[in-house]
Amino acid sequence: MSLADKVLAVNNDLPIRTHQPVHSGKVRSVYWLTEEDSRRLIQEKGYKVAPDAPLAIMVISDRISAFDCIWHGEEGLNGVPGKGAALNAISNHWFRLFKEQGLADSHILDIPHPFVWIVQKATPVKIEAICRQYITGSMWRSYEKGEREFCGIRLPEGLKKDQKLPELLMTPSTKGILKGIPGVPEADDVNITRQNIEDNFAAFNFKSRDDIATYERLLKEGFEVISQELAKIDQVFVDTKFEFGYVTDDQGNEKLIYMDEVGTPDSSRIWDGPAYREGRIVENSKEDFRQLLLKHFPDPDILLNKERMPEREVLAENNALPVEVLMNISRTYVGIAEKITGQKLELSDNPKADIIAILRDQYGLVD
Repeated sequence: MSLADKVLAVNNDLPIRTHQPVHSGKVRSVYWLTEEDSRRLIQEKGYKVAPDAPLAIMVISDRISAFDCIWHGEEGLNGVPGKGAALNAISNHWFRLFKEQGLADSHILDIPHPFVWIVQKATPVKIEAICRQYITGSMWRSYEKGEREFCGIRLPEGLKKDQKLPELLMTPSTKGILKGIPGVPEADDVNITRQNIEDNFAAFNFKSRDDIATYERLLKEGFEVISQELAKIDQVFVDTKFEFGYVTDDQGNEKLIYMDEVGTPDSSRIWDGPAYREGRIVENSKEDFRQLLLKHFPDPDILLNKERMPEREVLAENNALPVEVLMNISRTYVGIAEKITGQKLELSDNPKADIIAILRDQYGLVD
């Protein structure tokens, strides 16, 4: 079996029983279960949700996206070996710690396979909840140009690139295109202020104005849990993106939860501690891949300039990256996952066949 065969690049063609179209994102695909299968699994597995709660199977892939494009490699390598399993393992680890420490639940009800979550349907808060502990990336680029206000927060003078900020900053942006909100452009992923959220909390899908403080508390506490745990393995938690949503529990209570993924190399910057103390940045996250792409192509503006998106898409489609590039990313993802979880990541030779067998034999979801 070739290396390419071990990669789960296409994850929206599984024979999972569903009456709805499969929703396929950059990395994950979501299969909404039938009402009958949702009710059956809730009863059989004892999931602590309302008996009529809609459930879904969420299948991760090994695809890698950067600059809003999917990238591929030579020799038919259409993903990064081990990436999907690494992302899920890391999220599972943090979600469990959050629950154990009394922060909040997640949308995950069951983990049938390293690539698969069974999740409860949640109503998402339309905010990319971003926390920053160091000044780097887009914040530094803006600061270097002379900007001192970021998401309504005033930054002090004299900051240096990659230094630790005086305090943890929450710098939210929009999730999706939101219309009719004063002062908020109708575009995806635009920076917003706390005042924007307070003045229009319902437009961001908050149930009450008080829930804004709850989301901020969960964001800050979640960040601190991950940061403290990473410090134990001498890794620096630089910044991250959380997502939140509402679910109804088995008692009929609506509650705010963590959803999507948390603290992964896809959603966060993680730096190697010893290298940082020596004045070097060694990324243990997708940022390493982004920087490689910027150096790999002669015109990096194509990757950075949103107005050149059509050119960027052609670039990603027509350029197969060297296998070693994707294998370096694989080593980064698998390595940080094993450090965080303290366990060796077991990778399947044929993940798709394994997923189908488990969902058929143990969950009755494949005809």
